[in-house]
Amino acid sequence: MKDDFIFGLRPVLEAIEAGKTIDKIFVQNALQGEIYAELKAILAKNKIRPNYVPVEKLNRFTRKNHQGIVAFISDVPFHRIENIVPELFEEGKTPFILILDRLTDVRNFGAICRTAECVGIDAIVIPEKGGAPVNSDAIKTSAGAMYNIKICKEPNLAHVVDFLQQSGIVVFSATEKAQKLIYDVDFTAPCAVVMGNEETGISKEVLHHSDEKIKLPIEGKTQSLNVSVACGAILYEAVRQKITKI
Repeated sequence: MKDDFIFGLRPVLEAIEAGKTIDKIFVQNALQGEIYAELKAILAKNKIRPNYVPVEKLNRFTRKNHQGIVAFISDVPFHRIENIVPELFEEGKTPFILILDRLTDVRNFGAICRTAECVGIDAIVIPEKGGAPVNSDAIKTSAGAMYNIKICKEPNLAHVVDFLQQSGIVVFSATEKAQKLIYDVDFTAPCAVVMGNEETGISKEVLHHSDEKIKLPIEGKTQSLNVSVACGAILYEAVRQKITKI
């Protein structure tokens, strides 16, 4: 983890100005000062939203003089979904998008990125807040696949779903409450698949905005699969359909 974060007002400011990708940034509540005012303006300019937290949380990251700010750096650049989708259509591709709604486990995240890259997912969308960090552990678990897939960090996933639908992309949400199995829907058209948090699943807002709710068949006593395993099963059903259609 130490390799993934920096702290201190000036080091963080210089990292942003140098073009480093900021995964998450934590700022002490009510932080003041001239340098912070300068940093705050740069954060706004670069559309980086800080998480305001008590000093005790920052002290858990480091015992050194953090000056009220800790930033986590990612080696993976972030993209915007509204830029990627038009490019895909212009290239004559059939968009295939994956949305991860607040997944928190780094290993699940990395494993899903590995599977997604293998099946040809065009982009993975994650939330700005509440998701697993895009750090060295995630990259390692993905076996480097995160370097080869576009990751979009977005402030509002429900708005992303709306944008995709307006672009002609059908959005499928994976939930145990669904009536349809993954084998009963068409993945061959432009589509996106939403996978939810390990404990609470997909948020109500995102579920409400989705076109279809889908699920995997469960025959045993255990009522749910690990999210990485479930995601792999769904994505490979989509691959099967695409291959069969060809």
